[in-house]
Amino acid sequence: MPRFLIRRLLTLLPALWVILTLVFFMVRLAPGGPFDSERPLSAEAQKRIRAYYHLDASLGQQYIEYMAGVLRGDLGPSLRSSYSVNERIAMKLPGSVERGLYSLAFARLCGLGAGVFAATRPNTWRDHVPMSLAMCGICVPNIVLGPLLVLGFAIGLGWLPASGWDAPASRVLPVATLGTAYTAYIARLARGGMLEVMSQDFIRTARAKGLGEGAVVVRHAMRAGLQPVVTFLGPATAGLMSGSFVVETVFDIPGLGTEFVASALNRDYTMVLGTVLVYAVLILALNLVADLMQAWLDPRVRLGG
Repeated sequence: MPRFLIRRLLTLLPALWVILTLVFFMVRLAPGGPFDSERPLSAEAQKRIRAYYHLDASLGQQYIEYMAGVLRGDLGPSLRSSYSVNERIAMKLPGSVERGLYSLAFARLCGLGAGVFAATRPNTWRDHVPMSLAMCGICVPNIVLGPLLVLGFAIGLGWLPASGWDAPASRVLPVATLGTAYTAYIARLARGGMLEVMSQDFIRTARAKGLGEGAVVVRHAMRAGLQPVVTFLGPATAGLMSGSFVVETVFDIPGLGTEFVASALNRDYTMVLGTVLVYAVLILALNLVADLMQAWLDPRVRLGG
């Protein structure tokens, strides 16, 4: 395991460097600039602003200065705000992480339960009903599901708030919207993995020894059968953390997702790079955790087999 962990860690820094380098040059090559407006500034004002933010230097020099700041932990000033990029990320990131963790818990609880429930009685109503609901969850995007939930549970029935992230009740609809699609994927992966394991010889041996069906499923089948789910949890968690801008827009919740979209539209170079760096670190770290979990479950993975 230590060698497996070291090999994975050695791939993270080059990946982060490649991502930051590509985004750095792509945002500067895109048309428009951070100081464009309906009432353009004078040439002298443009010159002074660009000099203040060191945008008058060559692209190579800007790149070296930015990377040196990243190594110091300084992501620079926001070009369209009075706050620095570090301050804005510190304000927006906790809410997005909280929504992602709640949605992941919702997806794991409901998805694993539905998948295992369906696998214990294949090709019966206990299988068809949850898998049909899972297919609906995959087919309906969250940009459609969110307004439908608001229309039904907030406006129609009046049970839950339509927007915000203050009271516990206001968290229900955003979490359900963000986690439903991942719940469906986890349910189908759990069902497929469990069905494959339940036909193995060691499961028949456990049943022949007189173990009850519940003990066979929990103690023997789940560890091997849920490996596809563990593999999926890394990208799924990263998607829940980074893909919340639709939910934040629908439910009027401030977060890092909306900040990323706004900074891209405003050509706020440093804010775009800062949010991409945060998302990249989250995605790579969560994938690393998923790889470690899979290696713990399956020795063939950590041994390179």
